[in-house]
Amino acid sequence: MHHRNSFTEALQAPGPLAAHADKLALYGRFAGAWSFDAKRWTDDGRLLVGRGEIHFGWALEGRAIQDVWMLPARDAGPSTELGPWTFYGTTLRIYDPGIDAWHILWSDPRTQYYSRQTGRADGADIVQIGSDDSGTRTRWRFTEITDNSFRWLGERADGEGNWHLQVEFLARRVA
Repeated sequence: MHHRNSFTEALQAPGPLAAHADKLALYGRFAGAWSFDAKRWTDDGRLLVGRGEIHFGWALEGRAIQDVWMLPARDAGPSTELGPWTFYGTTLRIYDPGIDAWHILWSDPRTQYYSRQTGRADGADIVQIGSDDSGTRTRWRFTEITDNSFRWLGERADGEGNWHLQVEFLARRVA
């Protein structure tokens, strides 16, 4: 039995699964490297800012998009503006033709923050709704999407079901 020599080779795919290429383009259009400017509003009203990076790629025979989000960016150096706000996590985004939506699984072992959501197109935007491991309802949105930029908003629901913006990333494709 011949074993391929690389975990990366087994995980990565060259592109989308042909049978669902049109649906897979929802997130597939982000394949590549990005940088982002980050803002986070803390519960006590402080604003934290920083610069991060994202890498999106095809995975699992082209049935999924996997990404890695990092804050601060690896070349940013230490930041005094971020305080304790850092992350280094991955999202696995798997298209499910049975529900015509995406299963979204975020994992950040650095901060031990995990979230499960369902993602769908909403007009020109992408909206992901779910909850984190504490049971808090979350809504993450990609808006203002172009070939080379997008705005990402991270919101959480209060006890009455009202959404509150916590995080905003303005991302630009890296050439």
